[in-house]
Order: sequence, then C-alpha cells, then structure tokens
Amino acid sequence: MKRREFLATGLAATSFLLAPALLRGALAAERPVTFYGVKSMSGAFASYGEFADKGSRLAIEEYGALLGAKPKYAIIDTESNPARAVRKVQEAIQQQGARFFGGCTLSSTALAVGKEVNKAEGIFMTPAGADEITTTEFNLSTFRWTVPTYGAIHQTVRPLFESNPKAKRWYTITPQYVFGEALLTAAKNLFAQLGIEHVGNSYHSQQEQEYSGYLTNAMAANPDVLLILGFGGNGASCLRQAANFGLKKKMTILLAWTQGLDWFQSLGPELLEDVYLGAQYWHQVQTPLNIELVKRVKKVYGINPNYPLAGDYVITRIVLDGIAKAGTTDGRAVGKAMEGMTYEGPTGTETVRAEDHQVIKDYYLLRGKAKSAMKDADDLAVLISSGKSFPEPAKRS
Repeated sequence: MKRREFLATGLAATSFLLAPALLRGALAAERPVTFYGVKSMSGAFASYGEFADKGSRLAIEEYGALLGAKPKYAIIDTESNPARAVRKVQEAIQQQGARFFGGCTLSSTALAVGKEVNKAEGIFMTPAGADEITTTEFNLSTFRWTVPTYGAIHQTVRPLFESNPKAKRWYTITPQYVFGEALLTAAKNLFAQLGIEHVGNSYHSQQEQEYSGYLTNAMAANPDVLLILGFGGNGASCLRQAANFGLKKKMTILLAWTQGLDWFQSLGPELLEDVYLGAQYWHQVQTPLNIELVKRVKKVYGINPNYPLAGDYVITRIVLDGIAKAGTTDGRAVGKAMEGMTYEGPTGTETVRAEDHQVIKDYYLLRGKAKSAMKDADDLAVLISSGKSFPEPAKRS
C-alpha cells in the first residue's frame, strides 16, 4: 500500500505507518519513549490546554508498542507564558532527557520552545499559527499541523468575498502580538489582490476586555465586513460587544480564526447566528478518520471532539509514528521519517510537506446556525466551504 489510513480499523490501531520500522524498533528499545505535552493548563488559555491534554492522552492510551514498549506521557504546563514554558522545556531536556514534544497554544511560545528543542535535536510539533514557524524561524525539529495564518485568511476572506463581491469595504480589529500581526499582514495582502478596500484597523492588547472604542471606530468607517482577528477570549469578547452594539444588523462579521466547538458552545446560537467563522477542524466533517475519532471521543470523554482535542491528538500520533517509522529515538532520523508523510487525518488526506514541515490540510469556513435550525446542542454551524491554501515553501539554505 502506498498510504495507510491514520487509523486502520479504529483508533486502537498501533500505527498508520510501515510495520517493519516497528519491528526494527522493538529490538532496539531500552526504555519507553516519553512524549511531552506542552499545554496551557493554567493562565489565559487554560480551557484550550485542558482539551489539548485530552487529545494527547487519548493518543498515548490507544497507542500500541513503540520500539518495544508502551509510550508514556508527561505534561508541561506553559502557564500561558512563553518564558516559563521555555524554562520548563529546558529542564525536561536537561534533567529527564526529553526529546519529543507537542503543543503550545501561543505562537510566541511555540517559536521559543521550537528553538530549544532544535538545540537538543529533538522533535516538536505544534498547532500554533504564526507563519514564521515554517518560514523565517524554520528549524529541523519543528513541525506544524495547523494551517497557518496565510491559509486561514485565504480560506475565509476569499470565499466570503467571492460570494458577496459587493462587500468591498472591510475593517479589522487585531490583537497586537505575533499571531495577530501575522493574520493582519495576510489579510492586507489578500485585500490588495482582491480589490478590497481596507477602511481601517484597531489594535488591542492580548489582555483587552473592553472593545467599545474599537467598535465605535469600526462603525464610523462604515464597512461592509468587520474582520475580527482575535483568538479565544479576545475574539469572544469582541464579538459579544459587537452584537451589543447592533453591528450584526449593520455589517457582516467574520472571525477568521476560532477555537471551534467549545468556543461556539460558550457563545451560544443567538450570538453566532449568521456570523462567519474560520475553523481548523469541525466534528461534523465526514472523513473516515473523523467519523471514528468522534465515536471514540464520545465513548471516552462523553463529548464531541473540538479543535484543540483533535489537533493535539493528531500531533501526538504523527510524532509517535515518526519514531516508529524511523525505528529509533534519534531526533534527526525521526524528523527525516516525518518529512513527506501522507496519511488519512481528520480533515481528509493530510501530508507533512518535507520542505518546511507544514502539514497540508483543509481549513473551514462555517456560518453560525439559528437555534431553530440546530439538530442537537453541538450543531451550531453549517459548513460553507473548505480548501487548502499555502504559500510556496521557502528554500532551505
């Protein structure tokens, strides 16, 4: 077979990669491989970290023998703080011989952690979004499952504009840190390509809670579309206050990057109705792997999988299968084994691009449903479009 399903006959399958590597590894194993989940278990993104942790734990629990022993899992709480995350990763490398890592909610944390893991010649896979991860800050150790900001903008702004080409005036509200700047840059570049008039932008801090001034500026610019570039609590607070200002009736609202299902649940259908939402993952997508993943997560956790859970599940599996394919715990050999890997993931066929370690996968544009149209409590949005948009990989020096 040229390609193995990510889960061959259900999520308990040992590996979607080649069995000979597992056999070679079984002979070479001296101790169990430990995968370190780098998660925001406390701080501003603790809710995200909780689900991400569930995803990694599920992947570890369901994995069979890896290099002759059951893999183990250890968690590193980033505290939603890049400096603390780096210190803890350094300690794990120096004191515990840690080499295999996955996670990080914030792009700034992922960039810093990736550098430390690269020094140790380990492997780090992340769901963070900043384009720098696979471009200017590329290193041999870091891989990314998540569609970057470039793809998120192209798969939300473009289809929304093409469905309503008269909506030519757009206003942006942007968090002023690495991730927000990357989204804004991608948006401005696409605006220029499509002939969209960017009528203004308001920056806010990551700790912002009050958006009335920014929304007042947006209303004064009289846009056709309000593009909210905040993530998590920033995006939720901005959307709530925009609705209170009556902006849903005055303009189209698009959030280019959302946390997905649990975030939608916290907001509710009344707020989400007719709002456009960008998503890395959606539990209702009917791919073979996703159907199985939904069943398993419901059985184990009693919920539908959301983006952080599904994303960190896949990240963990890819790293473990890279080790299995390489037949060794040598980080550089594992990285080589992961390059070019193609498998059936939750979004369909996914490929780890060798040139920049970016996973090529779909990104989704959803629209919030009216409460009366929902089939169940999690049926909060309808899929509008999906597709793959990625810049060409930069050449390695």
